[in-house]
Amino acid sequence: MFYMVKVLASGVFDILHLGHIHYLKEAKKLGDKLVVVVATDTRVRKQKHEPITPQEMRLEMVRSLKCVDEAVMGEDGDMYDIVTRIKPDIIALGYDQSHDPKRIQNELLKRSLKNIKVVRLPQFDHDLDGTRKIIRKIIDWHAFQEKMKKIEGDKKI
Repeated sequence: MFYMVKVLASGVFDILHLGHIHYLKEAKKLGDKLVVVVATDTRVRKQKHEPITPQEMRLEMVRSLKCVDEAVMGEDGDMYDIVTRIKPDIIALGYDQSHDPKRIQNELLKRSLKNIKVVRLPQFDHDLDGTRKIIRKIIDWHAFQEKMKKIEGDKKI
């Protein structure tokens, strides 16, 4: 009988970009089935920022990616509850995720989840590989457009 290695990846996936795609493709290479947990709006607000894209839209976008076998909504409570439910063999962390692999491993052991490996994936080097970089570029572009309007008047640029 063939055993399928299940990989769990998680994130906000607000303004889906190439860095997300790279992360998920690399996570998929670690096993046979990739399950992605999309953070709830509540968790995003607590840990990062006000989400730009609502959780249901983020979940649908992630579900539609070719490399994703299953996508589920995260939970607002204990983040290890969903790990217990999914039962992955591997947890894949993005290079920029703030989670400490050793701390995660210790928490898993406390919960009798002994056989889960935690892997930090490498950085993908691209000009716009982060949501904050994309937002910054949009803000800069908008500021430039406003400045040009003042210089040139209301003509279309």
